[in-house]
Amino acid sequence: MVKFSVSERFACRVFGQHRSTQRKTPKGRADEEALTADIIRLASRYGRYGYRRITAMLRSEGWTVNAKRVERIWRREGLKVPQKQPKRGRLWLNDGSCIRLRPEHPNHVWSYDFVEGRTHNGRKFRMLNIIDEFTRECLAIRIDRKLNSTDVIDALSDLFILRGVPGHVRSDNVLCQ
Repeated sequence: MVKFSVSERFACRVFGQHRSTQRKTPKGRADEEALTADIIRLASRYGRYGYRRITAMLRSEGWTVNAKRVERIWRREGLKVPQKQPKRGRLWLNDGSCIRLRPEHPNHVWSYDFVEGRTHNGRKFRMLNIIDEFTRECLAIRIDRKLNSTDVIDALSDLFILRGVPGHVRSDNVLCQ
């Protein structure tokens, strides 16, 4: 302002700033770096915790800190909680264990599912699809207006005769109608 010999009031009006911004220099807190370091330390140690839980941990460590302040630092440092992974479907075995089987060879895991559709005149039909999960080969497709559990058993027994019995059969556990 001195270089161009204009008043502070005029210069602030031209730039659209308040005059108080020219007089006060913003002061950060003295403990800001230490708090930031602690937030980063806790966030890297407990990766699934968000800023609210980190705030509670900081308070238990002796910091007098506001959740909004922690959130501001959290965003400034670019910290994020990773997305939660979806739960995988489970296949229950006879021994009570709960594992997700990955097919290791052909005829290891077969799965079946129903697909419903409508014809051009609006009538409903159902399809029973049976696939080998290792080869992704469609072993059988049964199409009918109504498919029930006996139709599933018939289709599976025919495949057992043709291809042998698989290690496991997986379904989505929807009742057949």
